[in-house]
Formats: sequence, C-alpha cells, structure tokens
Amino acid sequence: MADRTHAPSDNKLDSQLDATSARFEKNMRAMAGLVSVVHNEEEKIKEGGGAKAIESQHAKKRLTARERIALLLDPGTELFELGLYSAYKMYDEWGGAPAAGVVTGLARVQGRLCMLIVNDATVKAGAFFPMTAKKVIRAQNIAIENHIPTIYLVDSAGVFLPLQEDVFPDQDDFGRVFRNNAVMSAMGIPQIAAIMGMCVAGGAYLPLMCDHILMTEGSGLFLAGPALVQAAIGAKYTPEELGGAKMHSEISGTVDFREPDDEACITRIRSLVDKIGHKRVSPFDRRKPEPPAYSAEEIYGIFDGDPSRQYDTKEIIARIVDGSRFDEYKGAYGETIVCGYARIGGFAVGIVANQKKHVHQTDHSGAKRVEFGGVIYTESAEKAARFIMDCNQNLVPLIFLHDVNGFMVGRDAEWSGIIRAGAKMVNAVSNSVVPKITLVMGGSFGAGHYAMCGKAYDPRFVFAWPTAKYAVMAGASAAGTLVEIKIKALERGGKKLSEEDRKKLFDEVKATYDEQMDPRYGAARLWIDAIVDPLQTRAAITMALEAAALNPEVREFKVGVLQT
Repeated sequence: MADRTHAPSDNKLDSQLDATSARFEKNMRAMAGLVSVVHNEEEKIKEGGGAKAIESQHAKKRLTARERIALLLDPGTELFELGLYSAYKMYDEWGGAPAAGVVTGLARVQGRLCMLIVNDATVKAGAFFPMTAKKVIRAQNIAIENHIPTIYLVDSAGVFLPLQEDVFPDQDDFGRVFRNNAVMSAMGIPQIAAIMGMCVAGGAYLPLMCDHILMTEGSGLFLAGPALVQAAIGAKYTPEELGGAKMHSEISGTVDFREPDDEACITRIRSLVDKIGHKRVSPFDRRKPEPPAYSAEEIYGIFDGDPSRQYDTKEIIARIVDGSRFDEYKGAYGETIVCGYARIGGFAVGIVANQKKHVHQTDHSGAKRVEFGGVIYTESAEKAARFIMDCNQNLVPLIFLHDVNGFMVGRDAEWSGIIRAGAKMVNAVSNSVVPKITLVMGGSFGAGHYAMCGKAYDPRFVFAWPTAKYAVMAGASAAGTLVEIKIKALERGGKKLSEEDRKKLFDEVKATYDEQMDPRYGAARLWIDAIVDPLQTRAAITMALEAAALNPEVREFKVGVLQT
C-alpha cells in the first residue's frame, strides 16, 4: 500500500452548521436518547443467560464466552461485535436467546484481524437456535468474502431440539456451517477451533473441518453422548472414555493440542495465530489516516430523523472522511444523490449518499423544478450508476449512506425514464466487484433500498444508526394502505366501522409496522450486522475496510446489458 507524502488538493468541505440553533439542540437530544437506549439494551444482552448461568459455568472451571474473548484479544483492543442484537425479542416462549447464544465479531489477535465465533454456554448450554445457525453462517460468509482468519471457541450442546425443524435441514441452517468450514479450508482461509466444553452430535464436525483443533480437560467431543450411546447400543461409558481430551489426544488422534484449562488453551491459540503467514497485499489504496476537520459529535445535531425535515448530507460526510476532504462527482447534476471520492481511515473510497436537502434541477427544456431530498430522480440515478462503474474501474471501494424515500413517481418521472435509470443503477450495484459497505442512517424504503445496496446486493457489511428505518414504504403510508384493505374486507362481510374503530385499527396497524421498521427488528434477523453509534461510524467503516482489504482478489468488472 502506497504512502504518499505530497499535499492533497484543497477539496475540504465547508461547514455551514449552526450549532446554536434550537433545531440542532433538539436533534442532539433525540439522537442521544436513542443511542442511550441501544447502549443499555446491549449491556443487558451481553449478560447472556444471567448471573446463575454464569455461576454454573464458573463451577465447571470454565470461563464465559466474553471472558474467553477478553483473554484472546490483544491488550488495549476491543471486539468489534457483529450480530449482538440477533434473536432480539425472539424465542420468548423458550426464555429467549440473548445474542442467539453465540458471540461473533472482528478482533485483533497477535496483530492479525480475525473473525471470532464463540458459543455462549450460559444461553441454553450454547444450543443452536435457528438464529444461532444463521448468525454463525453470516460470520463465516463475512470471513469467506474477506478472507479473514477465523477462530471458533466451541462450547455447545448442539441443536436446540424443540426447534430442530428450523435448525437442521435447509440451505441456511446448521449443515451450512460445516459446508462453509470445508469451503474456507479449500480457499486457504486459516481456521482454528478450540473445544472448551461440550461439542456433540453434528456439531462435532465443526472443529474437525478446521486446520487446528485444541481441547481442554473436562471437555467432551462425541457424535453421541453417554446417555444416547446407552439408549442406542446398550453400552455404558463415562464422558471421558467416550470423548474426553485424553482419549482424543492419545487414542483417536483427533486433537492436535490438549490443554489443561481455558487460559492455557487461549495462550496456545494466540501462539498459533502468531505463526500464520501473510498473503499478497490488497489492491485498494491506503495511506496514513487523518482525522476529519470537524467534530463527530456534531453528527447528533445535524441528522434529523423527521422525514419531513431537510438536512445537508455533506455535513455528515465532512465529519466522517479524512481531513473532511471530498472530491464531489458531478456536484451540480442529479443533486438528490451525492457522489464523490474521499478517504476513510486512510482508505480511498467512493461515497454514494442520499441528499436530504431539496434542490433545484433544470430539465432539458430549460425549465426549473424542485426535487425533494431523499428521493432518487432520473438524473441522480444515472449519475450514481456512472460513478459506481467508475469506482469499479479504478478499484475504489464503495460506501453507501442511506436516507432514501425511494424513486420519484408520477407522469414527469415516468416520461423522463425513471425505471430505465433505476435499472441502470441497480445493475451497476449488482455487478460491482469492489467491496461495498452500507450504512443505513435514516429511512431506506422500497426500491431505493435496493439501488443503494441493500442486503440483497451483497454489501460486505451492513451497519445502521439507531435512527434507521426500512421497509417497502414509510409507516403512515403503509398503515393507511393496510387499513383500507382490512376495512374493505370487513365491509364485504357486512361490518360497518365507526371513525373511532377506524382510528383504533390504524393505530394498531401502524404500531406493528413501526416495530418492524425499527433497526433492532432488522438486527434481530441479521438484516443488519451492527447498530452503531453515529460517533463510531468512521471507526466501523474503517474496520470494515481493513477486513475487506484482506482479500486481494477482485474479479473482472462486467455489467451486461445496460438500458441506455
């Protein structure tokens, strides 16, 4: 990676922010309140199965998942956790499954960026719920796409049997974990697995598919535990003779390293990571990082969560990018999408962001019109498509910043070719070969979500602020439509609703719809990898870019047929 010392051109963004305004103060309070709620919930989730379950884990002379991670990390570094909200408010009938019973995230181990996948035995003995399998698979997919060395700390009772039909058979269920183990091995992605508790049934294949297998005393590795063996073949064995660390290290030869306890096992893992070789460097340009010229704290006051209010997206970009410098692409054309080149954490990036300010556009006849902020018009879609293609041509990773209502509708929009332009943008996003990172700041609705590289378009990472909301359409519009459908169905059945009944129905439908638009709802289902504090946006994107840079392979860029 080149380190250039020449001075960059003067492309610093000018800030017009009035930090003394009442609106700024209101926005600050609103964002701070949401961030506080998320932070408090996250701390609760991190307690896993709770104090009694933690005591039980300690009584077995085993550390908890998060205690193990704390030992594994390089001193002075933190886990960049992914999927913390997985299974949030799900499985209540089974007592819940905080963080889906597994901790995943990016970590520094011996200076190397690694993916950690760590069972939390305080949550139902580390059993796999449906979302547990999906969370592990998501972590593996991130590791596959970015070529990240992966460490598994295994302590799991296997599949949660009451929900086995939703864990066992499908393409994105439990079996995919082992398939991914094999694929990662074939790709040369290092994998280290440590058995630090129970590892039974199908789950026993996970460590055996990895490069290195470690096992602590008192742990168990078997396809069937003592009770199942006795039921199946009538033979009685102790857990140790059936699948203990001594047996697997001395008799079956399954285990590479037998360790006396968790601490010794983690020391050995760190030593093994220290020996991993280095592959060729990334083609993406990076130089020494430079902090933004403006304070990140001001993002709280700049962003406005009221969809009817305007704000200048470039004020946010100025507080994320290195030196607040930004080479805006076609700045006076298609202004409801802002495109341009910058650096984040030293990495060269292309930014595609929805502009929330209303702007003036001159059409081909010379007439001027107002274009609404957050809406994608024909000109902005065409500009973004071309910019995305340029970034692919020049090996520049793409950052998408969402606050989008969708594409413009109406006769004028249709006559201007909005569908054609939108298809062009979707094509460019779909076929991009450079890393794509998505941040949902505000709304992300309808086809605008797709065009701005929603989850279906393979972003390497999807982050969201606590203010994020996304669905087919905004809450009030969707609720109104759904209520009309229900009212007509009721009226066909002969029931007449009063205005009071209509309002009650609307409020109920809107409340349900609003809950589903909440970023925690999406994060629970792994549509979002992490909900990030806006103050940590730059750090999160930098970590994602560092992970993406571990994969030096970029396939040839092709877009196929473009509607011109």
